[in-house]
Amino acid sequence: MDSNFSPSQFLDLEYTRHGSLFSDDQPVWSAIPKIKDYLQTALAAVEGEHLNGEIHERAIIGADVYIGPGTVVEANAIIKGPAWIGSNCTVRSGAYLRENVITGDGVMMGNSSEFKNCLLFDECAVPHFNYVGDSILGYKAHLGAGVVLSNVRLDRSEVGIRLPEGGQQNTHLKKFGAIIGDRTEIGCNSVLSPGTLLGKNCVVYPCTHWVGVLADGQTIKNS
Repeated sequence: MDSNFSPSQFLDLEYTRHGSLFSDDQPVWSAIPKIKDYLQTALAAVEGEHLNGEIHERAIIGADVYIGPGTVVEANAIIKGPAWIGSNCTVRSGAYLRENVITGDGVMMGNSSEFKNCLLFDECAVPHFNYVGDSILGYKAHLGAGVVLSNVRLDRSEVGIRLPEGGQQNTHLKKFGAIIGDRTEIGCNSVLSPGTLLGKNCVVYPCTHWVGVLADGQTIKNS
C-alpha cells in the first residue's frame, strides 16, 4: 500500500455526495477535522424542508439536522445535530447521533450505537451496539455487533499511524478512530485502536484487536 494514504486508496468517492471533504494531495484522515465546518455550510445551503422521510413522534431531533427522503427514524432515536442523514436510511431505536455526523444514502444506524464527528458512505451498515467516533466508513463497510472504533489514546497524546515498513506517521490529531475501506467487514466485538486504516475488501475476524494499516483484501484474526 502506498504510504501517502490518499483517499482513493480506501474510498470510492462516487459513493458519497460529500467528496469535497477530500483532497488527493492530503492523507485520507485530513477530512476528519473538516467535517464540522463542511456540515454547517452544507446545511445552510439546503432549500426547502430539512426533515423528510418517516420520523417517529418519539424520536428526538435537534437543530441543524437534515434528513433525506425515504429515511426512517424510529422511536427513541436521538439525532442531536449538526447532522446530515441521506436518503433511504434507517436510524433505529436507541441510536445516538451526537455532533457532526454525515451519512450517505441507504445507511443503517443501529440500536444502542453512538456516532460522533464521522462520515459514512452510501450503504454502510452499523447496526448493533457500536461506537463510531472521528472515523470514516466506506461504501458498504459493515461493523458487526459490538465493534468499537476507539478514537482517543489512553495518554491523550496525538494519534500516530503505525507504518507497515516500521515507524510512525503523526496525524496531528488527538482524536482519530479509523478509516474503513469500501466493502470491508469487521466481525462482532472487535476493537480497532486509534489510528487504524483498513483497505478495501478486508475482513477482520470477530473478537480481534487491531491497530495499524491493512492493505486491500487482507484478512486478520486472533491467533
